[in-house]
Amino acid sequence: LSVGMALFQKFVEPGRLVRVCYGAETGKMATIVDIIDQKRVVVDGPTTGVARQQLPIRWIQLTKLTTGIKRGVKAKTLKAQLKEDDTFGKWGATPWAKRLAVKAKKASLTDFERFRLMLAKKKQGVAAKKAE
Repeated sequence: LSVGMALFQKFVEPGRLVRVCYGAETGKMATIVDIIDQKRVVVDGPTTGVARQQLPIRWIQLTKLTTGIKRGVKAKTLKAQLKEDDTFGKWGATPWAKRLAVKAKKASLTDFERFRLMLAKKKQGVAAKKAE
């Protein structure tokens, strides 16, 4: 470990955008609003359908995005700040969000669309072989 490099880049802090990875809200985005103790936080997702609730830290995945809010802000203030910072626009541009979008798109394909995708991949593979 080099001297100038920090050990952690993402911290559990008010304003941190998180993805819920366990429980009823799995897959939804929320923002940390308050910290209860070492293991639990209060999250809120006024634009994503996540009600304000406490969640174990192990149930959330931290993203690199933060919003400039203070502890315990109201949903209205949080919503305004998220819009002002364009947090979800920035989130949509991240590789992680793009991967999730592709995964969701693939999951929603019909049988015929999956078949067409397979044919397209085969065609692309043949073209790649010829190019070699």
